[in-house]
Amino acid sequence: MRFSTKQDIEAPIADVFRILSDFETWERAAMRRGAEVSRTDKLRHVAAGMRWAARFSYRSKPRNMELELMQIEAPTLLRFAGTSQAIEGLASVELMELGGKRTRMHVVLEVSARSLTARLFLQSLRLARARIDRKFDQRAAQLAGDIEARYRAVKKY
Repeated sequence: MRFSTKQDIEAPIADVFRILSDFETWERAAMRRGAEVSRTDKLRHVAAGMRWAARFSYRSKPRNMELELMQIEAPTLLRFAGTSQAIEGLASVELMELGGKRTRMHVVLEVSARSLTARLFLQSLRLARARIDRKFDQRAAQLAGDIEARYRAVKKY
């Protein structure tokens, strides 16, 4: 199943990429929302091969997920692969400069099932496709708004 959305961000592409690739901040944000996140690689700087292990609750059940940064091309592309017991997915965030202070973010998420239960879950998502697409767009818009706010906060100083 594939989800895709585009959002425009009022910030230069270099700053958007810098904010998106600040993985320590995203780790802390996930922890504030109740997830347990830990780095599992030995890399000292941002590069392909970075890995995380995450544990979180979804639908009242504990879930484990492994996430890996598969590809990074500054300042235009971040590509991730994630696997859990039931589902695996690929996510990419592509950035395109629209002007000196405007960037378009294209987010694509491809999810596939690894078990029969997960196939049934994905089938239920297909039946509610319009609602799921709306939620995906809202989350991407929220991410774009957070990036703009972080850019403005840094720009003030």
